[in-house]
Amino acid sequence: MAGTLSVRDSRDADVAAITSIYAHWVRRGFGSFEIAAPDEAEMSERRARLLAQGYPWLVAERAGRVCGYAYAGPYRSREAYRFACENSIYVSPDACGSGVGRALLSELIARCEGMGLRLMVAGIGDSGNAASIGLHAAHGFIHAGTLSNIGWKGGRWLDVVFMTRALGNGAATAPE
Repeated sequence: MAGTLSVRDSRDADVAAITSIYAHWVRRGFGSFEIAAPDEAEMSERRARLLAQGYPWLVAERAGRVCGYAYAGPYRSREAYRFACENSIYVSPDACGSGVGRALLSELIARCEGMGLRLMVAGIGDSGNAASIGLHAAHGFIHAGTLSNIGWKGGRWLDVVFMTRALGNGAATAPE
């Protein structure tokens, strides 16, 4: 994919491309533990729910085409977790390895730090997902644990690899 890459806030008009990218990975990958790809209405609702809570949902665009997306959401619903978030990143299969994931994750981290969040969690589907594990490690995430054989998809057991990264002052100071 040639052209300048830009990262911006997602728009309603991006939902079709977001849905298509995600559907590819649900059907052909192990990064998502969903078995059936959600439709545009469901993806739109998921996006709207996180945006209403003030979380970022970004897209990467090259030559006028959405080639990836990333978002953050609450890590868990209990109040003590309010300074932690979890990220998700999906890149169009024809844009893998072209810097899309790096650009999205960098901007997502910056946005979450701007919100005053202190920890970002990545729950990476499939311990064999070297691209995602490497992407997160390159952005300062450290291995926090693995849930072995927790999911069954595609005729095999899958792990979830947890990685975490401090945001802002992390745990060095109390939140405001």
